[in-house]
Amino acid sequence: MSVHLPSPIELYVRAENSGDSKALSECFSSAAIVRDEGHTYQGLAAITGWMAETKKKYGHTLAPLAIAYRDGKTRLKAELTGNFPGSPVTLEFGFVLENGKIASLKIG
Repeated sequence: MSVHLPSPIELYVRAENSGDSKALSECFSSAAIVRDEGHTYQGLAAITGWMAETKKKYGHTLAPLAIAYRDGKTRLKAELTGNFPGSPVTLEFGFVLENGKIASLKIG
């Protein structure tokens, strides 16, 4: 990756691109929250299910473009390519990191 990412976010991108939902426990805290497509997923089991479902549905990959730090969040701008209308799209991933893990993620 050409963008230097904090370790938990780098692990998240690798897990997304490989489809390795088991690797999520390495980057998310046990009580983490993900908000995506109008839904909220809390806890590792729900987040693992969300990742597996979206990977199956879209077959997507994530390419980091830029990273910024604002309002207590790490904001990753990334290109998402997959099996969906309008692919590829550029999205912002808003991460809150705590104790070396992702505590929350909002995709928009």
